[in-house]
Amino acid sequence: QVQLVESGGGLVQAGGSLRLSCAASGTIFSINHMYWYRQAPGKQREWVATISSDDGSNYAISVKGRFTISRDNAKNTVYLQMNSLKPEDTAIYYCSIHGNGDYDYWGQGTQVTVSS
Repeated sequence: QVQLVESGGGLVQAGGSLRLSCAASGTIFSINHMYWYRQAPGKQREWVATISSDDGSNYAISVKGRFTISRDNAKNTVYLQMNSLKPEDTAIYYCSIHGNGDYDYWGQGTQVTVSS
């Protein structure tokens, strides 16, 4: 059993910053890719960023240049540094990991609200 717990969400004004964290715990043998997704009200969940086991990263066009994904393998934790936040970044942010062979695990989500 693997659990993911996100933290760091909240209310911020446009132009501000937040740093999300997602810590994995439980029976973890290996973690390959780590992801952030988000889901805005009335919209489908969308991919935000990926970081691979060798620290390669990819970003959705909407966040590239403003968000930075990173990981701490010793802590089984993935981070999302969000700068220059916009109202359209308002969403529930979810982390996910691909690990223990071929399993995908999801967190419960953390709310990010950006006011204009």
